[in-house]
Amino acid sequence: MSSSTAVNPVLRVAPAAPSVAAAHFRASLAFHADVSDVAAALATDGEPGFVVLDSRSTESWGQGHIPGALHLPTALIPEQAEQLLDRSVAVVTYCWGPGCNGATRAALALAELGYQVKEMLGGFEYWVREGFEFETWEGRERRVPDPLTAPAGAADCGC
Repeated sequence: MSSSTAVNPVLRVAPAAPSVAAAHFRASLAFHADVSDVAAALATDGEPGFVVLDSRSTESWGQGHIPGALHLPTALIPEQAEQLLDRSVAVVTYCWGPGCNGATRAALALAELGYQVKEMLGGFEYWVREGFEFETWEGRERRVPDPLTAPAGAADCGC
């Protein structure tokens, strides 16, 4: 097949109709929050309207976690969520990063228990890469933002 008659791999499957695409993307926003939005909400005065839950192991939590996050490994959610969480407050879960589905599993476990939940896209990896403060057993840290994940010299990415 010549390049002029080859099927464009992007359009091999046609895009969804605009109304179907809008419904999909609207639903996606109901399930996900990004790191920058979570950080901005946590930085405001008052209650952000949600709690952040780190679903990783105790060893991972000790390597670093979002300040103010609750620690509840996914395997312990069924037996401990009720003692730590209020069902009237939304929960935002995170795990290591985009290559890990631990936050998804934690969000599923919480939803099955009746909690309103969103997953934080990018996880702890992108929290650190975007230059937000985190805590370790030694104290608080902040790294220089990675220019591939955070805007250089701007307050936000404008998206």
